[in-house]
Amino acid sequence: MRKWRNSLPSARLIVLLEVCLGALLLVGEAASQSFRVEGLVRDSSGAAVAGAQVGLRAGSTALTRITDSSGSFVFDSLPESRGTISVRAKGFGGVEKSWNAEAGGATRLEIVLAPAATSEQVVVTAARIETRLSDVAGSAVALSPQDLNATPALLVDDKLRQIPGFTLFRRSDSRTANPTSQGVSLNGLGASGASRALVLEDGIPLNDPFGGWVYWDRVPPEELAGVEVMRGGISSLYGSNALGGVIQFLSRTEERPAFSLETSYGSEQTPDLSLWAGERAGPWDFAVAADLFRTAGYIEVPAAQRGSVDTPANAEHATVDFSLGRHFGEYNRVFARGSYFTEARNNGTVVQTNDTRMGEGAAGADTQLGPGGTLSLRIYGDTQGYNQSFSSVATSRMSEALTDLQHVPAQQLGGTALWSRPLGRRQSLVAGVDAVEVMGWSDESLFSSSSGAQTANTIAGGRQRTIGVFGEDILQITPKWIVTLAARFDDWRNFDALALRDPITPAGPPTFTPFSNRGENAFSPRLSVLRTLTDNLALTGSIYRAFRSPTLNELYRGFRLGNTVTNANAALNAERLTGAEVGAHASALRRKLNLTGNVFWDDIVDPIANVPISMTPSLITQQRQNLGRTRSRGVDFDAAFRASDTIEFSGGYQFVDATVVDAPAYQTLVGLRIPEVPRQQFTVQARYSNPARLMFSVQGRYGGSQFDDAPNTLLLPHYFTLDLLASRTLGHGVEVFGAIENLLDRRYETSLTPVATSPPTLLPTLGPPFLARIGLRLDFPKR
Repeated sequence: MRKWRNSLPSARLIVLLEVCLGALLLVGEAASQSFRVEGLVRDSSGAAVAGAQVGLRAGSTALTRITDSSGSFVFDSLPESRGTISVRAKGFGGVEKSWNAEAGGATRLEIVLAPAATSEQVVVTAARIETRLSDVAGSAVALSPQDLNATPALLVDDKLRQIPGFTLFRRSDSRTANPTSQGVSLNGLGASGASRALVLEDGIPLNDPFGGWVYWDRVPPEELAGVEVMRGGISSLYGSNALGGVIQFLSRTEERPAFSLETSYGSEQTPDLSLWAGERAGPWDFAVAADLFRTAGYIEVPAAQRGSVDTPANAEHATVDFSLGRHFGEYNRVFARGSYFTEARNNGTVVQTNDTRMGEGAAGADTQLGPGGTLSLRIYGDTQGYNQSFSSVATSRMSEALTDLQHVPAQQLGGTALWSRPLGRRQSLVAGVDAVEVMGWSDESLFSSSSGAQTANTIAGGRQRTIGVFGEDILQITPKWIVTLAARFDDWRNFDALALRDPITPAGPPTFTPFSNRGENAFSPRLSVLRTLTDNLALTGSIYRAFRSPTLNELYRGFRLGNTVTNANAALNAERLTGAEVGAHASALRRKLNLTGNVFWDDIVDPIANVPISMTPSLITQQRQNLGRTRSRGVDFDAAFRASDTIEFSGGYQFVDATVVDAPAYQTLVGLRIPEVPRQQFTVQARYSNPARLMFSVQGRYGGSQFDDAPNTLLLPHYFTLDLLASRTLGHGVEVFGAIENLLDRRYETSLTPVATSPPTLLPTLGPPFLARIGLRLDFPKR
């Protein structure tokens, strides 16, 4: 018995060892098991969705894949047998689902993405970080590549006219109009050549550094991943020029080789070619884009008033962009980008022409700072030369005389740093600094309209430096309340400014006029609140201040349009805006119907306007002046209804009452409407789109009457145009299409010029006639 008892501990030890060994064998067997998840991502028509981001979570494991050209993805050697998978792709709603896998086998998933509801789209312009459109407390619009391709318009600025409130100076467009009249306005603030809205491409300004207008042709349409428009003063984040809002073009980025091209030929002998190609090779990515355009144009003067000096207003341009990037890990990237742009125009008479050449370079870095947030750095610069000739046209329009040859060289150098960091799940902080310096001169040779002799040479210009710092706090107080507080301080200086006049006929001593160095600053706060009432209804409200500093062009360069001379004014002050808006986001019918409405009130102190100072039978002279105060009050609505996977309706409407409320030096202007601002605008669009077969789109646009001058004597009547687009998919990314702009051939008036005839008459400039084109699109892989 004692022997057995002495052996008992040994027996227990053996049993324990056997249990441990069995457990180790089980653990080893489990550790040797691995799992595989693979799948296919398609859209509702069955077409593969390439470039979709697929995220997988399994226990502590988190992995990401990008679907290939066939829409496929694979996750190998997974340590867990179950988890969740989420799929996101541009233009589609997100999908999240669970998965379970068997040991040694593969689980295959097929995921179908539905088109994204408007509220699910993500924008970056409204807050300078990614934000759902439904969480934006303001009037924001996002256009996808599909929206842009479904628009019959050929040129980028014409594609944006589907957004109510978007207008260029004098109803012009970039097809034939002088670039100095292509400043953009939002929210009924009006434009005077210089934009009262900021235009960006990937965060870099596109507004002309000297004049503030926009060369819309610098952006190849095929490189666009989307366009975002934020209406309302947002200088709190972007500083000067964002008086009426921001328009941002977003460039494509690809994780796989891709190529797209659109070419067409149409009315007025108009060929066009736009292309984009990009690839990701290991840590490197590159992209190249180009756009070529030419049109023989059309005569802008009515047939009954034409003379021998009138010729077609035509244009040609070419632009090329190239970018190269290097990735460091999953979240860090540096890049460099360069572009070159050239254009030339005949402005409607034999003598009047202009041309521009511009080169731009940019470099930047985007990096994750771990728990410290993210940091984006940008530096950019451009140099350009602008040339234009002016003439005086006889009242009979049978002769004209050269009056001015103008050359404007300008350079710009700027940079920005942007930091952002989420604080938990309900708060995000944004902070940054911008700096830019501009230098430009107007070098002119003046001629006598009667003798043709050169009378003088003049030079006028200077430099402007602006520095701004800003911050933003986005706080979700509760799941139903989002409060955004942003503020910015800007300081700008005008210096080294002068004017020199060297008389030639008659000869005389040169006159040198130095301008005093000047400086101003601005504080631009913005408070926005979003209150979610239900899953389908949210209310928004914002109050803000914004500003726009005068451009070098407004300060130092004059110009002539027909028989109207506009003089510069070196004493101009900055425009300062105080505004407020309230609105609502609503959806119904399971988010197939999305509605946005906004009521706004914007007051501008010291708005810059072209004010007449003298009038003779042969010459109207005006000068840029600061008025006292203008007020723009209005309402805008945007609606989209997806009746089915293939049929969609959309539209928008804006009413604005824009008037002069105070003008101490020009009391006759008080109570009058702000020129170039229509009271009413609306757009409608119906679209049928089956990606596997065909697409048909019809779009109508109405512009209400507006005045072409500050005294409200030149009234431009209302107009309505109708555009059509039809395309047929031939398969494998090949598509043919036909488009018609101004189907009803309504020749609406874009400007009016008084002519000193007996009796006095008005000379209208006409918008484009019926325009048709046919074309080909290539898209590999199909977007």
